[in-house]
Amino acid sequence: MPRPQKKRRICAMPEFAAFAPCHRDMEAERVDMTLDEYEAIRLIDLLGCTQEECANQMEIARTTVQAIYDSARKKVADALINGKRLEIGGGQYRICPHSGQCCEHACRKRENRGKHCCSKGKDEEVSQ
Repeated sequence: MPRPQKKRRICAMPEFAAFAPCHRDMEAERVDMTLDEYEAIRLIDLLGCTQEECANQMEIARTTVQAIYDSARKKVADALINGKRLEIGGGQYRICPHSGQCCEHACRKRENRGKHCCSKGKDEEVSQ
C-alpha cells in the first residue's frame, strides 16, 4: 500500500485561478495546475526562494519540491506555447494560518533567510 501523500503548506489561495488566451474559444484544451505547483512557482520564480527554502516553507522534502516545480513549469510552458487555458486548483494542501499577514504579499524569507516566513501554528487543512 502506498504512503499517503503529505499535505503541502501554501500561503494563500491564488487571487486569479484561471488564465486563457485572448483570441481563443473558452472551451479550448486546458491545463490543470495544482495549488502546490502554483505555490512552488510563486516561491521560486516570483519571490526568488531556493528550492531548499521553498521546501522548508511548504514543509516537504527538497526533492519533492523539485518534482513539483518541474511539473508546474511544464504545465505553464504547455499553456503558453500551445494556447491552452491554465486553471489552478485542487491537490493535497493546507493553508497557512497567517496567510494575510506575511506570505501572501511579501514573504519575510528575505529577513529570516532559511526559516519559514510564517510562524508555525495550526494550518487550515484542505483536500480536494
